[in-house]
Amino acid sequence: MAAATVVEADAATSDDGAAFSDVHSREWDESQFRKYSFPTKPIPRLSYTDPRAEMLINNEEPVVLTDTNLVYPALKWDIPYLLENIGNGDFSVYSSENHKFLYYDEKKMCNFMDFVPKSRRMEMKFSEFVDSMRKREEEGGEERVYLQQTLNDTVGKKIVVDFLGFNWNWINRQQATRNWGPLTSNLLLVGMEGNVTPAHYDEQQNFFAQIKGHKRCILFPPDQFECLYSYPVHHPCDRQSQVDFDNPNYEKFPNFKNVVGYEAVVGPGDVLYIPMYWWHHIESLLNGGVTITVNFWYKVRIFESSRCCSVMHNFPTSLLLNPFLFYLGSSNTEEDRIPSASSSKSCHHEEY
Repeated sequence: MAAATVVEADAATSDDGAAFSDVHSREWDESQFRKYSFPTKPIPRLSYTDPRAEMLINNEEPVVLTDTNLVYPALKWDIPYLLENIGNGDFSVYSSENHKFLYYDEKKMCNFMDFVPKSRRMEMKFSEFVDSMRKREEEGGEERVYLQQTLNDTVGKKIVVDFLGFNWNWINRQQATRNWGPLTSNLLLVGMEGNVTPAHYDEQQNFFAQIKGHKRCILFPPDQFECLYSYPVHHPCDRQSQVDFDNPNYEKFPNFKNVVGYEAVVGPGDVLYIPMYWWHHIESLLNGGVTITVNFWYKVRIFESSRCCSVMHNFPTSLLLNPFLFYLGSSNTEEDRIPSASSSKSCHHEEY
């Protein structure tokens, strides 16, 4: 990856200051941010019709899209609406003794017999999750919960209608134009204020659609891999940073002093493009209430992606030993088709 990215170039040369993310907003302020030691730069904030937005996505660099209407029917989703309409299926809920929800792969726990997860997963009805969340809010302690569940065919009819009304024309065009592989899942995230997903990277492209509340998203390009100290490949926390952003140990992780983030706050209706292999640290704003998000994850046909090869060139050899999931299938160009992954009953957890 070039030292000067499109993000930096556009942010430096644009005459339209309103086109880019700013640290001020009438709906939130910096007092709701957690404090970190590293500098950040703004992620561009653009209309999806702006040619610069397409350029950034083509270059696999992050951008906040303000007006895609991707999840417009879901903007009415709040806790009462979901309680009434989400259905009686089971939902995966994670509980943590503090604000951090560090992802772990349960299948890899056998590789590290002494590994103790910092959060635990439970299955419960949505109403039970809401009761659990409200109880923790009332108690005011450190313990928190976070719902993460693939949208599937157990949801109620109104949720299905809302889902059918998503802007599939736009997002399917994004997929077809870039020859991405299939949509693998739509993950519904419902979290408490202040919840944090520590820095990690995914091996898929992601459109991160915010529905309710505000989230601060700090991204790091792949060429900063050696500054973020990923857990070993076979560790349950593979793809996660070992660095505690709240209290970094510079003796153990000296390169973290050199890290520079790209930052945006997303609110209802915003869609953040998170490129594959970009590290991302996500936090629900402090005192900002419940947050609701839906992710759209896409595999990439790695052998057909010259950009992917360029990104991989910047990675350490140790990372490239990480197994990739290749998708070798035919391209689907039906722009109005709702991908079949959306009806999957399986729960696919890549990030919180």
